[in-house]
Amino acid sequence: MNQYAAQAMIHWRSHLPNRYRQIEDPDEFFTELGEQIAQQIEDLSRTLAGPDPEQETYLSKVGRLNNARLSAEGQVLREMLPDPATDLSPTR
Repeated sequence: MNQYAAQAMIHWRSHLPNRYRQIEDPDEFFTELGEQIAQQIEDLSRTLAGPDPEQETYLSKVGRLNNARLSAEGQVLREMLPDPATDLSPTR
């Protein structure tokens, strides 16, 4: 289970306890979800970072890549984790 799986599990347990209890195998569910989240973050990070500009310094590149990663994490997590405020499922 990766960090995103653990984060998702905590989120569901804290904010969507009824939905969490309905998951038959939480370890498997969140392991798979964590892998999907990690892959989407990786893909989006590469897109956001774009190609290496000519004459880019090492520190500039590190900053650009870190910025892309943080932006991708935020975007993917917002998309992949249910928002308890807008979750209209009857199992909430």
